[in-house]
Amino acid sequence: MGAAGVTETAPASPQRQGGGLSRAAGVFGSMTLVSRVAGFLRDWLQAVTFGTGPAVSAFVVAYRIPNYLRRIFAEGSFASAFVPVLSELREKGDDAAVQDFIDHIAGALFATVVVVTALGWLASPWIARLFLVFASGTNSIPVELTAEMLRITFPYLTFISMTALAGGVLNSFRQFGLPAFTPVLHNLGVIVAMLTLAGVLDVPEKALAWGVCAAGLAQWMLLWPAMRRLGLRTRLRLNFRHEGVRKVFRLMLPTLFSSSVSQFNLLVGTMAASLLVGSAQSWLYYSDRLIEVPLGLFGVAIGTVILPHLAARFADQDATGYARSLDWGMRSVLLVGVPAGLGLALLAVPICATLFTYGRFTADDAAMSAVAIRCMAVGVPAFMLSKVLLAAFYARQDTRTPMRVAITTVMANIVFTAALVAPLWFAGARAAHGGIALATALAGVLNAVLLVQALRARGILQPEPGWLRFLTQMALGALLMVGLLWLETGWLGDWTAWSAWRRVATLVGVVGSGMLAYAAGLLLGGWRFRDWKAH
Repeated sequence: MGAAGVTETAPASPQRQGGGLSRAAGVFGSMTLVSRVAGFLRDWLQAVTFGTGPAVSAFVVAYRIPNYLRRIFAEGSFASAFVPVLSELREKGDDAAVQDFIDHIAGALFATVVVVTALGWLASPWIARLFLVFASGTNSIPVELTAEMLRITFPYLTFISMTALAGGVLNSFRQFGLPAFTPVLHNLGVIVAMLTLAGVLDVPEKALAWGVCAAGLAQWMLLWPAMRRLGLRTRLRLNFRHEGVRKVFRLMLPTLFSSSVSQFNLLVGTMAASLLVGSAQSWLYYSDRLIEVPLGLFGVAIGTVILPHLAARFADQDATGYARSLDWGMRSVLLVGVPAGLGLALLAVPICATLFTYGRFTADDAAMSAVAIRCMAVGVPAFMLSKVLLAAFYARQDTRTPMRVAITTVMANIVFTAALVAPLWFAGARAAHGGIALATALAGVLNAVLLVQALRARGILQPEPGWLRFLTQMALGALLMVGLLWLETGWLGDWTAWSAWRRVATLVGVVGSGMLAYAAGLLLGGWRFRDWKAH
């Protein structure tokens, strides 16, 4: 009996499974779309209910810290090391070895994250002060409240890490639908908490933290039993000397930077934003949430489905298939990433006005959030491309090269942030947070460029014929889309004067027309959908 939303029916025992990358990416992206819709509802309710005050900024900091650790112990560093090792074992066809490996890695991961969670819970006051240490006199984020929210959100790390383990197993068996659907529970958990707890807590914004914690537990409870449908009855066995466990942790160490470089850059931005007005944290948070939409729908989707595929090709020593799959992944994310970045930049104000500008979220908040969106949109294609490029290294169990690139990128981000924010801060500009967003984007572009150079230097990246034609097709589509959106936004005027339903309907129409214009440009240039789907 198969899990809901998966691409193939799971066998009674672990066996090799095939499946087209385009179909798998479609399934993952469809499930992620449902999650993003729920995420929009969550963000809208949060914006309307709480606005962008100091308590919301305290939650942003309290959520961002365990969320950064999640990228290490969950789908970031851990998945990057775990999935290739599991794929290698599966290619050998030894089901008993697969089961033994999963049991021991589950025990080791659980023990590790429980210890980290406990330490984080105990040290919450010091952690909160550390990340607010650069607070200036204009900063109104309360340290005590941030520490309280950290204590609530830290258990989320344990729950989501075990969820990620189950998701990595399912993805390795080409079961992408259910892992992609589980984030819906995250958004629903926060929504339910806001509706039920905000009115009874001493600080209503604490409902956001309780919602995050409860949602993590719900995700774990949903995904963990799904492994049984693969014939895997996972037990927690603790032995850090197990060969598979040692290999995963050894591969993980270099990825602590490379897999979570974007999150680390966001943490740099969080500390820099603490120097600015209190609402700067919230403006950056909402912009980041919107930037995450195309990344989750397409960048993460393609990066997730291509990792086990590339790992299997590498284990089979299929260099041709490996190169073709990598080429497909790069074209796929650029095909979506370029128009997504342009669209977010052009429609930043209408999107904020439609999704958030109600209740306590003011038109000024929308304008300030739009500044950050426009700046960060510069890096969207690079952010998405990096998901595929990193998978190309991790599939070969090469985690050191991405680590070296990540260290360079983080250092560059610090330099970019200082160079862009300092002049605006000294000038007293309210939009100084835009410099933080632009620095993050530029660091993302540098990260992608360095990864491409490293792949080419090693002869791993072997572009298929037709790249010049493909880029020309994208340029034609982007030109038509930008021209149409520029005319439409100029003609429509002030969105905040409209009713909510009119804003939603108009935004859907504008986005739809932009997508059609882009597609028309692609088709006029000779691009065909069957060429992408055939892979």
